[in-house]
Amino acid sequence: MFIVLFLFLPATTPGEHETLNYSQFLANVSAGHVETVTIGANGQATGKLSNGRTYSTVIPAQAGQDFLTKLEASDVQITATVPGVSFGSQVLSFLILLSPFLIIGFLWYRMSKSAGGHLQGVLGVGRSRAKVFDAERPSTTFADVAGYEGAKLEIREVVEFLRQGERYALAGAKAPRGVLMIGPPGTGKTLLARAVAGEAAVPFFSVTGSSFVEMFVGVGAARVRDLFTEAKKRAPAIVFVDEIDAIGQRRSGTGAMVANDEREQTLNQLLSEMDGFEPAAGIVVLAATNRPEVLDPALLRPGRFDRQVTIPLPNLSERRAILEVHCRGKQLDAGVDLDVVARGTPGFSGADLANLANEAAINAVRAGRHVLLAEDFAEARDRIILGRREGSNVLLPEEKQTVAVHEAGHALVAVYSPTADPVAKVTILPAGQALGATEQLPAVERHMYGEDHLYDMLSVMLGGRAGELVLLGQGSTGAANDLARATELATKMVREFGLSSRIGPVGYPSGGSVFLGGGGAALSSRPFAEQTQAAIDDEVARLVKEAEQRASEILQDHQDVYSRLVALLLERETVDGDQVYALAGRAPPGGGATVSPEDALHLAGRGEPGQPGGRAASGSSPDTRTSAA
Repeated sequence: MFIVLFLFLPATTPGEHETLNYSQFLANVSAGHVETVTIGANGQATGKLSNGRTYSTVIPAQAGQDFLTKLEASDVQITATVPGVSFGSQVLSFLILLSPFLIIGFLWYRMSKSAGGHLQGVLGVGRSRAKVFDAERPSTTFADVAGYEGAKLEIREVVEFLRQGERYALAGAKAPRGVLMIGPPGTGKTLLARAVAGEAAVPFFSVTGSSFVEMFVGVGAARVRDLFTEAKKRAPAIVFVDEIDAIGQRRSGTGAMVANDEREQTLNQLLSEMDGFEPAAGIVVLAATNRPEVLDPALLRPGRFDRQVTIPLPNLSERRAILEVHCRGKQLDAGVDLDVVARGTPGFSGADLANLANEAAINAVRAGRHVLLAEDFAEARDRIILGRREGSNVLLPEEKQTVAVHEAGHALVAVYSPTADPVAKVTILPAGQALGATEQLPAVERHMYGEDHLYDMLSVMLGGRAGELVLLGQGSTGAANDLARATELATKMVREFGLSSRIGPVGYPSGGSVFLGGGGAALSSRPFAEQTQAAIDDEVARLVKEAEQRASEILQDHQDVYSRLVALLLERETVDGDQVYALAGRAPPGGGATVSPEDALHLAGRGEPGQPGGRAASGSSPDTRTSAA
């Protein structure tokens, strides 16, 4: 294309040309061979001969009028402009000449850009994907992390080790190689790491566990090597690996098939870099996970992760401080008491509290206000726990009666049970999948649960079904969720807590994740015989039936109060806990309003009973059963 354009463009076509002296020019004029002449101001003259060729010559200044007369006599066309190609046409012609290369270059750029990922995978496959924070750091500091003073102290010490290592060297102390932060989702593990990056005076490398492994073999190990190589160049430095369980899972044990798994190679390289034959000096590894039970033991040993910092769900005072942080920039009404809001949000993580404050602000804007009221926080809490209340979800009259009977049964059994958690609110307004709710807020923060409290929990769970049997004479599908939760708690009491005299003090835990709730699968094979399973089933059924019987007896003994509470619910649809206690003739329980994190998970409709001394059993869950289908 370039050659064709060069030959046919007039600005680049050379053509046939002759250079004549003045005498030759005059001879051609006399012979009639000159057709045109263009005379320039400096005597340069060009033109065209009769044979089609072009010529150029120089006319002396002495030629004068006689020369022009001779040209006119020979019928030569005389002009005074300079013929030929202008500079602009030459530039345009060369742009046209270069257009094929420009088009091909543009297409090549587009193709290379679309295939950039593959090209990068081939050429830069072993490069680390870590982000380096050195000159430009996040604005987050430890002041933005409310509560968790112990955890912040341990993590802040890591920064001090790197900043002022000589202070610790005088005492013979060595900096920890790694700090592992574990805890439920949303408790602020990544936020703490971001605060370290904002306050550290050393380079900070941030990378996620999933960014190490891709489709190419050996990529993960190569990226780990490259990450620590870059960190060594900038030492002292901090390396933060978020969601480390993506590459740090337990390796195959004895009896497993021999496998060259890519993740195992990545883990092996990480183990070697942290504490191998040539350990990394001046590098501290921060890591975060909410699945510590799946991590490899070699990764958790001292010398690699010397410290394991647990970031639990916040308690009452910490929830109060976290709410203050998330309410910055929001205009709160004088009637908003953050202590009351914190009391009503047991089991909420930091992320849940941030969502609560944001939902309260959205609710205020929806109402045409820019000032947040206490009602906005209460509605936001109900929305998070139960779901949005839809006006279209209207119960039939007989369904409304059944729901009122059901929820009043839960509430009264809780009021008359000595160790049950206090009732905070009873409502028969449908929200989400719940047709009604009885909310209980623990009066004290529990870490262990006695047998009497667990029995009262079972009675409260079955209080709704017992109420239906007492007042209506029949049960309904609304108790399906209650029965499932009660059966689950009774099973744990028999299998794990050793609270059955028939089975004895034995424990058969069902497993599951530590921080992710009841998502773990049960044991693949039962560690007990079929007769033991039959005995467990009998004991679970006995506990559930006895709890229902106790609930029925309570409601029958206070049937007049029960009927008045049902009527009050049908009239007002929502009744506060103080009104329930006043109707029952009892004083509301006093004391603080805190709860263990695991206990409060059930309050938000996403927990499960645990075992005393570690994971606390729940006694504060609203009824979130689904409507009958």
